[in-house]
Amino acid sequence: MSVEARIKLATCSLAGCFGCHMSLLDVDEGLLALIERIAFDRSPLTDRKHCAPQVDLGLVEGGVGNLENVEVLREFRRCCRCLVAVGSCAITGGVPAVRNRYSLKECLDEAYVDAIGLYQPGIPNDPELPLLLNTVRPIHELVKVDHVLPGCPPPAEAFRELICALFEGREPALSCELRRFD
Repeated sequence: MSVEARIKLATCSLAGCFGCHMSLLDVDEGLLALIERIAFDRSPLTDRKHCAPQVDLGLVEGGVGNLENVEVLREFRRCCRCLVAVGSCAITGGVPAVRNRYSLKECLDEAYVDAIGLYQPGIPNDPELPLLLNTVRPIHELVKVDHVLPGCPPPAEAFRELICALFEGREPALSCELRRFD
């Protein structure tokens, strides 16, 4: 298959643990079969920080927890013809959204002021650090999402089914086994 006929696939990670990307890599030797159908754009495999102006499929893991996540997500959405929210964090906010039960001040005080054993207690105030949002939000609250791939993380076979289904122009068939939460 020519490079031009391949699906351009890009990935991005926001507020999460990177487990969904690891699960994608767990496709293992199946990546060799997929590589004939897809061309990776922005991803951990290419180490590109920005997408090409137009990619066919974008996979986003992680919720939106800071202003940098907002900017990255909006830029990513503009570049992706089809956007997939991957995993619990992207779909619902996931584990990072546990902090939503508390005020941002309470969270920062707990981590940086009141924690036992801190060398120099104090909330970091470095312009290089992205400004935290008051709550962690799922990506659909900020951009249009075309598909979801549930799980924490979704199993490797779910990624393969999603990519193959979209390549073949059909809805993904995600059985219960492919929607697991470890």
